[in-house]
Amino acid sequence: MSAEPLSLDPYSARVAHAFEQVGPAVASIVARHSARRHGGQGSGVIFTPDGYLLTNSHVVAGAEALEASLPDGSHYSASLVGDDPATDTAVLRLSGNGLPHATFGSSARLRVGQLVVAIGNPLGYQATVTAGIVSALGRSLRTQSGRLIESVIQTDAPLNPGNSGGPLVDGTGRVVGINTAMAGYAQGICFAIGIDTAADVAQQLMRDGRVRRSRLGLAGQSIALDRRVVRKLARAASGAVMVMEVEPGGPAAKAGLIRGDVILDFAGEAVSGVDALHRLLTAERATRDAELRVMRTGKLVRVTVRPEADG
Repeated sequence: MSAEPLSLDPYSARVAHAFEQVGPAVASIVARHSARRHGGQGSGVIFTPDGYLLTNSHVVAGAEALEASLPDGSHYSASLVGDDPATDTAVLRLSGNGLPHATFGSSARLRVGQLVVAIGNPLGYQATVTAGIVSALGRSLRTQSGRLIESVIQTDAPLNPGNSGGPLVDGTGRVVGINTAMAGYAQGICFAIGIDTAADVAQQLMRDGRVRRSRLGLAGQSIALDRRVVRKLARAASGAVMVMEVEPGGPAAKAGLIRGDVILDFAGEAVSGVDALHRLLTAERATRDAELRVMRTGKLVRVTVRPEADG
């Protein structure tokens, strides 16, 4: 008699489903450098059948040659389409067609406490999976180079060595983030770039080979406004951006923004979070005055800022 299939509990079933949906599209990335530098290794996720792949910028930085392998044992050469260190995002193109590929979800719809699954492929023959929950949203992460990455998802799904660049997946099997780092000073705290940001960057890299944007010279965190404040301001968006740091001498500092200010609108457009602000800071905005509507200690303040070119 054949054994009956094991019935999984609901939690295990969702983790298994997420892994089954995305695991085949998770690649192992090997970045080969010159003889004087050791190669790097990480993971990535294919998101189109013709081989476009998302990974971390730091995984592929400075590589002279790139290779990718999938859990089914297939190997491909890869070329760099473009990378964006500001978001630690890079796009590669694999030399293949009809490849397994993942589907993007929405990081804007994530909720704290939601199940997420981190998938990586550190060896090239077998994808690995860890599960946890969303611990926080809208975090800022300072990289080893000192660069500040905004709109980061914090999760307790552990990252194994070599899993950087792999996907963070929700319970429906959709990619909601790209795993980027583990905080060594705090065990079990990991971070991922929200897929809304990564997908927007990927689109620009595929179109132009680079990301052109303007900047305000501040670090912000997405926050949810109190319902009473939302009603009082007659806002459709319940989110906003709290200023966490102001770069000395930058556009925000020159405009008089200070830590603790809450940015509500930019150039007449509602700012619902850090991702929304980034989308508004296009290259065309550079050197042009724009009005910011800000809440400071409970009072509305309007300031004029002139973004500067970045990238």
